[in-house]
Amino acid sequence: MWNFFQRFDRAVWSLALAQLITSAGFSLALPFLSLYLSRERGLSMSVVGTIMLFAAFVGALGQFLGGDLSDRLGRKPVLLGAILFRILAFMGLAFLVFQEGTIWNIALMYMAVRLSGGLAMPPIFAFVADLTVEKRVEGYGLLRVGMNVGWALGPALGGYLASRFPYAFLFLFGAMAAFLAFLLVLFCVPEPRIRAMAAATRETFTAFKDPDFLPFLGASIPVFLVAGQLVSTLSVFTVTKVGISEAQFGGLLTLNGLLVVVFQYPLARAVQGWPRRAGLALGALLYSLGYLSFGWIRSFPLMLVAMTVITAGEMVFTPVAQTVAADLAPEEHRGRYLGAFGLVESLGWSGGAFLGGVLLDWAPNPQVLWGAITSLGFLATLVFGVFPKGLHRALQEKTPGALHEENRRPRS
Repeated sequence: MWNFFQRFDRAVWSLALAQLITSAGFSLALPFLSLYLSRERGLSMSVVGTIMLFAAFVGALGQFLGGDLSDRLGRKPVLLGAILFRILAFMGLAFLVFQEGTIWNIALMYMAVRLSGGLAMPPIFAFVADLTVEKRVEGYGLLRVGMNVGWALGPALGGYLASRFPYAFLFLFGAMAAFLAFLLVLFCVPEPRIRAMAAATRETFTAFKDPDFLPFLGASIPVFLVAGQLVSTLSVFTVTKVGISEAQFGGLLTLNGLLVVVFQYPLARAVQGWPRRAGLALGALLYSLGYLSFGWIRSFPLMLVAMTVITAGEMVFTPVAQTVAADLAPEEHRGRYLGAFGLVESLGWSGGAFLGGVLLDWAPNPQVLWGAITSLGFLATLVFGVFPKGLHRALQEKTPGALHEENRRPRS
């Protein structure tokens, strides 16, 4: 066990714990905002959904901005600033809910919370990339474990608190969780030593000009579109079309979270030495097979099996893809690359939910619905599996060591 803890710098463990705390604080409070707006303020779910959609786009843009700022100002200042911003946004949200402020102001404050989360993610991912080098897949796997433990604890604790306190107190608890994460980062996570900080405005979009990085982003977008079915299409399909209960669908999500908590790190460690292209192709393939099976299965036990396959794809693809993004980035632009990756991932998930909703209305049967959606994932599997040699340097490497040294040289 001691050897396991020694595999990572103390800062990596601190960041994983901070992720756990902030995820718990977010999932403790924010899922109940929809209930508050619909039950207490009488908004239709269409309006609530529109607010959530705009907030998701704000969070995605925050990731791009956070990556740029972390390269300009440093990882730690941006991360601390983002967490402080989250504390203030949560407190503002609590005040507005308590005072029954206008819906417009509540929506803006919720978007501020999502913006703070977007700003924080690229510095965290860049921190882990800076501190792990030869164990980046493992490091990102550890980070995902912390995040999912927080997501598992938050709603359960939030449901308990919501039955005993007014909604406004939930957002105060979210602010308290963010404050604990702020102290953890402040005292336990030192700023990494970066050889050069990029400051020129023209370099903000450098990741989108990289001929190696763009093909990777393009091939990843279909996977994100497939992955985005989890947040909307799958729930509507299984509950309204197949007829399982809301509780059973909740069980599918619970299984997803538990599998990540238990198996994400060992699986990330197992694929650490694989060629990157193999990990990406396998992850995309498992994602697609899992969702495709919903075109035929109708029993809840088989749905649990399908969710296990989907989660396996998530656990393989996500840390490997984050590692590739970090591997491709020059050291002084790592935040920007990871921010660009986060932006594309967030937009892909949002676009996937929209695409799934359209197909759910249009598709004549479940096989056509899930076949059309997963064809994107199978295409990504093919692209990752047969990437021309030399087109994408990171996909040819088993470990990022040599590539890391190469990326120390700035690019034009």
